[in-house]
Amino acid sequence: MNKHLLLTFLLLAFGLGINHVSAQEQQAYKVGLVGFYNLENLFDTINDPNKDDEEFLPQGGNQWNTEKYNAKLHNMAYAISTIGTDISPDGLAVLGVSEIENRTVLEDLVLQPEIKDRNYQVVHYESPDRRGVDVGLLYNPKYFKPTNSKSYRTVVPDDPDFITRDQLVVSGLFDGEMMHFIVMHWPSRYGGEKRSLPGRVAAATLCRHIADSILNEDANAKIIMMGDYNDYPDNKSVTKYLRATGDMSNLGEGEFFNPMYDLHKKGIGTNYYNDVPGVLDQTIITPGLLPTDYSTYQFKNAKVHNKEFLKQHGGRYNGYPFRTFGSGVWMGGYSDHFPVYVILLKKA
Repeated sequence: MNKHLLLTFLLLAFGLGINHVSAQEQQAYKVGLVGFYNLENLFDTINDPNKDDEEFLPQGGNQWNTEKYNAKLHNMAYAISTIGTDISPDGLAVLGVSEIENRTVLEDLVLQPEIKDRNYQVVHYESPDRRGVDVGLLYNPKYFKPTNSKSYRTVVPDDPDFITRDQLVVSGLFDGEMMHFIVMHWPSRYGGEKRSLPGRVAAATLCRHIADSILNEDANAKIIMMGDYNDYPDNKSVTKYLRATGDMSNLGEGEFFNPMYDLHKKGIGTNYYNDVPGVLDQTIITPGLLPTDYSTYQFKNAKVHNKEFLKQHGGRYNGYPFRTFGSGVWMGGYSDHFPVYVILLKKA
């Protein structure tokens, strides 16, 4: 970590009021920022016969062309460039993303001038999703060095024709500490919440299986499960099947901590449905990241990055995320989701 960052860490320690550290004991902290962002249909303009991408072609319904694609890349890069920079000047060390068509769009994204100097690298696998969208991971090699990655298929036992986005697992050294990231985009609520629930239960069950397999090797493993869950923190796919709770001080045996739970209850949303904000985009962590003495990287806070420029102003959807398209009309915005991120601290 360079001196400029250490000065920022020192300011952070005083500005955030680190728990369990007196005014006399406050000192410099290292900061690690890990985020997730649903990029809302980041498609290129090239026809892929193996994907349902016709809507995002020049002759398609959205009249998707090079000009719009470049504008979308610029907007997403600018939004990413602003996440967490009030805490760490380098912004996000790791970013999980969803609704991206392929590796190419991520490679184009990281070369945008707004974030090019961060040298983000890409981890991506193709998924079988009918719409052709995948998840991926961007990482700054200055802070994170992957040692392993794998893609996992979600299966619904009673529905052999079911397909959705795969879940991406990336493990590696986060500033020298082993850390694991699971990036997800659970099945949508298309067809109704109840009818579509089995898909999200299957996704939750898979995520739990992946996390448990890591924890079986290391009971104190630091795992961040992030993504667009298409369910809320109090839905049973999250609480019953993934076993994530919002009560950090009273975790039961085998439970994970969901720092987005309180934000959801407070009405701080990442997405709107029928004028009601809710947290679909979540970052859930294992007990190995819960705060103790900050001798290693531990959880400090979770935030929704809902800056004013990311919001729509005026009209029927005032306060909603300022999206790329609305009812098929080009709006020139960012995404229909706000990004989220967690702050990790470690004594320098």
